[in-house]
Amino acid sequence: MAIETSLSYPQISAQGFAHPADRAAAAALHTVPMLDRVIKKLSEVGYERKLRQLMLGTAVRLGEDQLPEVWAMQRRYAHTFDIPACPQLYVTQYPVGNALTIGASEPVTLVSSGLARSFDSDELDSVLAHEMGHVLAEHVTFMTTFELVQLVMNGVLRGAPLAGLPLKALYYALLEWSRAAELTADRASALGTGDPLLTCRTLMRMAGGPVPGLDLDAFIRQATEYEGEGDPFARYSRFWSEIGTTHPFPVRRVRELVAWVGSGEFDRQRSGGYLRRGQEPPPSAEFDAALKHYRQRFAKIVERAGGGVQQVVSRFATWLDTDNAKGDDEDFES
Repeated sequence: MAIETSLSYPQISAQGFAHPADRAAAAALHTVPMLDRVIKKLSEVGYERKLRQLMLGTAVRLGEDQLPEVWAMQRRYAHTFDIPACPQLYVTQYPVGNALTIGASEPVTLVSSGLARSFDSDELDSVLAHEMGHVLAEHVTFMTTFELVQLVMNGVLRGAPLAGLPLKALYYALLEWSRAAELTADRASALGTGDPLLTCRTLMRMAGGPVPGLDLDAFIRQATEYEGEGDPFARYSRFWSEIGTTHPFPVRRVRELVAWVGSGEFDRQRSGGYLRRGQEPPPSAEFDAALKHYRQRFAKIVERAGGGVQQVVSRFATWLDTDNAKGDDEDFES
């Protein structure tokens, strides 16, 4: 089946459109003691492979002979963002409209049956462009680690050597980053489809479901009102409601995207004025300030969730230096 192509951004760098919170949070995550080594170790001892087996064991792989129209969408957005290796695409039984890309070495995109069944073709386009934005921005390493940590904490991956580690500290740090990363992928969705309003409409559908008659203009006004809420108690309650979620609330995502488009950045990048790979500028003073904010925030998260930064570092270091980690992996059950 021929893959139709439309928009194309040769050699585009995600740093050119990444949300500042995403860039700063990702950079700050690398300063969390032991995190980089832990992520590398997880891949070395086969956790990513086992996660893929678990996630894909009951899913259906799409291709030229299985929902070829949806598969072609995925291929098209890999071309749009100049991603050499297009991730495989699967549909999995789940009633809520959702999608996920995992796999640091070989990314795989999973689309829920609720999304494939209930959303129209344009909205599914928007979601797949969003997922390719995650791939382009190299979010998949952190996303894979986040999914793995959740499964271990929830007891889905029983008998794993990770079970004795202070995973809550790692989990909450990754959760904080995850919300920022979604804002970058929303921008990718707008660039990939060429239609920011389509991305906003898709977010509205995710918030309200596939209900006929929903009005996008009204939802954008709602997003503006939400962001401009002046009641301190309401804003405080909102903060604690959102802090435990993997994604920002849809109304906030719409507001963030509308603001970005209003700044003129969408039109500039859409017309070819985007940043190319290898041309990324050095960090700015504004970025350094944001990085400091997230570094301090992550340190507090690790302190609260792990019983102390030094304790977390010590326990991760012991695990990393254990020679029998690969041997323990043989007893890993899924």
